[in-house]
Amino acid sequence: MKLHFTYWLLAGFLLLADIARAQQVTLTPEQIKTLTAAWTGERFPDGRPKVPDALLQRLKKISIEEAWGILRNKGYQNQFEGEWMLLRNEQVMTGRVVTAQYMPMRPDMDQLIKDKGKAEGRIGGTNSWPIDVLSNGDVYVADSYGKVVDGTLIGDNLGNSIYAKSRNGVIFYGSVRDMEGLEEIDGFTAWVKGYDPSYIQQMMLAGINVPIRIGRATVLPGDVVLAKKGGVIFIPAHLLEEVVLNAEFIALRDQFGHQRLREGKYTPGQIDTQWTDAIKKDFLQWLDTQGNKLPMSRPELDKFMQNRTW
Repeated sequence: MKLHFTYWLLAGFLLLADIARAQQVTLTPEQIKTLTAAWTGERFPDGRPKVPDALLQRLKKISIEEAWGILRNKGYQNQFEGEWMLLRNEQVMTGRVVTAQYMPMRPDMDQLIKDKGKAEGRIGGTNSWPIDVLSNGDVYVADSYGKVVDGTLIGDNLGNSIYAKSRNGVIFYGSVRDMEGLEEIDGFTAWVKGYDPSYIQQMMLAGINVPIRIGRATVLPGDVVLAKKGGVIFIPAHLLEEVVLNAEFIALRDQFGHQRLREGKYTPGQIDTQWTDAIKKDFLQWLDTQGNKLPMSRPELDKFMQNRTW
């Protein structure tokens, strides 16, 4: 019995030692690849999916409702969060997500994270560490559990650094300070839950590029974000092309239908129900007249329509 107890006691000590050694500030590239295994394209050195810049630009023209509907039909029903305070109401932001998780301060864990960060060569306050990993086209997305007073993750200094590295803005389930200074950063924008003049206190960084929760949404590193006045939607990287092409195709159908209704060629009942073969043929002929007005290349469209059920 004593030998048995000693065995389990030793095993417990070894397990704790392994946990301490394995404590990471960020997930490893292999762990991120495992999380995002459905993505088969190019990746960043940190393991995050690297979706094409061209798709990010096209995504800006997609509505939140269109993207949400497509994701919902694919089984992704928890990717949207609304009710934000916006730095600039008129701006639209798309980009590749870098995540950060913050928690209420716990000294022992905080020290463990800081020691690990120091060993990895990280410098400055822990709230600057996620900024250091940003690259062009990234969006810094942080869960700071809705803390507003004493929960301000950045002010104008860090805001300038974020924009210099990413040419994008931030999405914080929390708050910022120096709102006037942030507004002066040309091109920078933010979706946050509040503003406060206080400094960050009694908070700690728990991880970079780890899965996080943003309100109603589950967000993974390498997701693609579409942020508009109405809210924010997080798109798994492997579904981005499908979301964009589907939404663009629906927009073309609507454009065709509206034009034909104005011309009086069809009735609303004909356009709003399953199209007849004659209307489908008319639509395909109409597409041939659009030329460079199409949002996608014609080969992309033809390939997409091969699997389309209308």
